[in-house]
Amino acid sequence: MRGPHNIWRLIRTGATLERTGALTALFEATNAPRPMRIALRTLVWPFQWLGIKGDTSRPPITRAITALGPAYIKFGQILSTRPDVVGEELSQQLQVLQDKLPPFPRDQAIAMIEADLGCKLDDIFSEFSEPVAAASIAQVHKAIKRDTGEAVAVKVLRPDIAGAFRKDVDAFYLAAWFVQKFLPSSRRLKPLEVIAHFDGVVRGELDLRLESSSAAEFHANTIDDAGFYVPKVDWTLSSRSVMTLEWIEGITASDLAAIIAAGHNRAELGRIVLQMFLSHALRDGFFHADMHQGNLKIMPNGDVAALDFGIMGVLDAYTRRVYAEIIFGFIRKDYQRIAEVHFEAGYVPADQDVDEFARALRAVGEPIFGMDATQISMGRVMAYLLEVTERFGMGTRTELILLQRTMVVVEGVARSLDPKINIWEVSQPVVESYIKENIGPKALARDLGRTAIVLSRFGPKLPQIAESILMAQSKQHDPVKPQSALRQAALLIFGGAVAAGIGALVAVLFS
Repeated sequence: MRGPHNIWRLIRTGATLERTGALTALFEATNAPRPMRIALRTLVWPFQWLGIKGDTSRPPITRAITALGPAYIKFGQILSTRPDVVGEELSQQLQVLQDKLPPFPRDQAIAMIEADLGCKLDDIFSEFSEPVAAASIAQVHKAIKRDTGEAVAVKVLRPDIAGAFRKDVDAFYLAAWFVQKFLPSSRRLKPLEVIAHFDGVVRGELDLRLESSSAAEFHANTIDDAGFYVPKVDWTLSSRSVMTLEWIEGITASDLAAIIAAGHNRAELGRIVLQMFLSHALRDGFFHADMHQGNLKIMPNGDVAALDFGIMGVLDAYTRRVYAEIIFGFIRKDYQRIAEVHFEAGYVPADQDVDEFARALRAVGEPIFGMDATQISMGRVMAYLLEVTERFGMGTRTELILLQRTMVVVEGVARSLDPKINIWEVSQPVVESYIKENIGPKALARDLGRTAIVLSRFGPKLPQIAESILMAQSKQHDPVKPQSALRQAALLIFGGAVAAGIGALVAVLFS
């Protein structure tokens, strides 16, 4: 990880940042200390000639990142979801990064498909187009299946992309190690963990089987969602380097002129985009985390279709309930309950004052509700909320930050389709429905039943576990310990028996 080639890569990166003016912008955005600025400038200055100028029409940071290549573009996109690391201003600048690169030759794509699928292209496709879209990791071709005549989208990884990314990621790890080692103030941001998160995302995107799996799960989750569509995966024509999906005809969500000309209801489209995102996050705990306009198409029948499933967000059941209660609390202006939820979830340390925290939350919510309906932003509320919770000692929660940043993007798409959309009014039915189903007596009974069923499965093991407790304690030659162990074993067996009984009863009731 710390080889000479990685040091050389970092020097080239620093030279490009300096030559484009991005280094100064980074220092200001991250509030880097003066000694660090002097040290980096001293190191980079002799190597400026190695830097890449890039497209001078772009802002310095996006110009530098685009010039440095695919891994840096992808890293910039991931960092745009982490304002806790790079700051709000830089996060917004990085959101405009375009993941578009020149395509590689069609012949190379055909060779990769044939090698990966183990058959000749002409045997499976009657038509195979030139690239219709090219990004940093893969490109897409339109094809016609020979056996059915069905149109499909074939996504193919760039040749040797895995090795190229691996080298750059290793250099990122080295840079994070240096920052964490020599800049103590950065340790709260956990630079190495940030790179590890990026590494995990990229590894997932470099194996198209994982993206195919995400697309298939997302399709299954949303099959009954009116107005929203996810293309089907063709598993027989998908592999590590190739992913084949149903081809979607439609208008890209950014092409408002074409949407208007086609006569689509823009207010309805805005509602679908926002409500579907919330429904997927709360109902399923599995949501599209890169839901910008380029990844959405308006189909001829008016449905919204989602594309590109490389970055998906995951929320466990408990986090979804917490998030729903927070949103619902803001809708009802119940700041005391929002504060209690944070303490109950352990997000805010128990030694903090819940009433003081509630007052801080009121300072977040009230100005928002004083705005015109078209200015209200749930994403902004969540951003302010994260700022407040940080002041009260809440640690970084990557899943909530990703959710918040995606919410900002989704709101932007919804507003572009319908500038008059009222975010709260559109969101309220989804949140209320989730609250009704998942918080309250009905949900409590369901949770208890599930817990009892799980515990009952361990019934056959309980005597063995109890015996191991007794044996372990008796070997310590403490006259008090065996009595304690006996109580533990008795409680374990009794509790297991009760759980087994409840589990059996619930199983019968729900069968």
